[in-house]
Amino acid sequence: MSTAEQGPVKPADNPATGDGELKRSLSHGQMTMIAMGLALGTGLFLGSGSAIKIAGPGAIIAYAVGSMIAAIIAACAGEMAVRHPVPGGFGTIATRYLSPYAGYIGRWAYWATTVPLTGAELVAVGKYFSYWFPDIPLWVTVAASGILILILNLVSVKSFGALEFFLSSIKVIAVIVFIVLGLLLVFVGLPGHAAAGTANLVNDGGLLPNGPGAVWVSMAIVMFSFGGVEMLSISAAEAKNPARSVRTSVKAMIWRLSSFYVLSMLIILCLMPWQQAAQTGKDIGQSPFVMVFSELGIPYAADITNFVILIAALSGANASLYAATRLLHALAGDKMAPQFAGTTNHNGVPVTALLLSFLGVVVASVMAVAEISNIFELLMALVTLCILVVWIMILLTYQAYKKHQGNSSGFTVWGGRITAGVGLAGVLATLVALFMLPDSSAVVSVQVGVVFFAIISIFYVVLAKKRGGFPQADLEAFTEPQKEDA
Repeated sequence: MSTAEQGPVKPADNPATGDGELKRSLSHGQMTMIAMGLALGTGLFLGSGSAIKIAGPGAIIAYAVGSMIAAIIAACAGEMAVRHPVPGGFGTIATRYLSPYAGYIGRWAYWATTVPLTGAELVAVGKYFSYWFPDIPLWVTVAASGILILILNLVSVKSFGALEFFLSSIKVIAVIVFIVLGLLLVFVGLPGHAAAGTANLVNDGGLLPNGPGAVWVSMAIVMFSFGGVEMLSISAAEAKNPARSVRTSVKAMIWRLSSFYVLSMLIILCLMPWQQAAQTGKDIGQSPFVMVFSELGIPYAADITNFVILIAALSGANASLYAATRLLHALAGDKMAPQFAGTTNHNGVPVTALLLSFLGVVVASVMAVAEISNIFELLMALVTLCILVVWIMILLTYQAYKKHQGNSSGFTVWGGRITAGVGLAGVLATLVALFMLPDSSAVVSVQVGVVFFAIISIFYVVLAKKRGGFPQADLEAFTEPQKEDA
């Protein structure tokens, strides 16, 4: 039975009954911050040395292009979510407009992305915590932070949303402060600091010291900074007012992410030679945030930056666990995962799906902490391929959606299918650019990915045979968007 055959998601004024229904309780602000929790990650605060090393000052262009592609993905997923705010988001929608297999693959791929990411972020939290307390074993802080986000996800989606809003707000404030102070240092100057100007952008080899092709290659690193923009589609099923929340959240997130990343890169590359900037990110002391705050004589610059980065990692873990839980819950609802994972408690929390996802997080965290062979590295290689597959599926689903629906929702992507085609070309170009990187990460990602997708495809065939197939979701059974407030 598909999600469509089960009936629509309950409206906002109906409480969850514990029979598998989610509860609509996320506000507009929480919706935006949930997506920001993943997309505004630790990479921005520690610098983007790898991309700068490849493209030099041209990394600014790479981030500008990357933000455009990410905006297209977010907007396409958002338009579909306005029309169909269903559990499982883009994956469930793909079941209707592409095929049940596409919906199955897309949701399992995203689950396989978010579970290892949650583990990686929890380990990062532990390492940043050890900056202050090096004598505390890493596993203790990893376990403590893991239990914290588990409890908050268990209580209710409202408590999860409140925490994510708080954590992401700290990140946003820190970035805004950095950008304001950085722009003043570059263009105006401050007492005791003459304006740095933009000379560093062209002083050593020009804006593109390694040629235009290097900008394209750096996209293989840059694009993964925007992972999480698709989260709005998943959280739409629990929004108080999906139509209004998704529309406003997509617009707010697109502008914030694009301006944050592009302006931060501009500031970094104006304030230091690009060869020096290419070395940033190896530790807290080399963070561009520490450099700017130290230049201004702000005390405890490294400690402040470490705190913000720790918050960024905890926020990312929180959002990733939420996404993994909702995808597994939706798969269970479509009988594409163990059906007991489709139940919810009286608060509308899919507890079983949450515990199963957290079990995967525990395994990934143990592998990372214990450094068991190279298994965790293989998991992260799988993440690289899976997020690209998810983005490709979202854009392909949008093409099919527009063919059937036209401009039927209250939020429409400018340019429609043409714009989505541009985004798809950008994602495919990123996939090709992976093979241009000096290491062998692309080859490993593809090898691990082929094994993963082969295994879950075999399970799909077995399940389809057992259940007599998985029919496409009935369009009429999808929830219509709620009317916006006057």
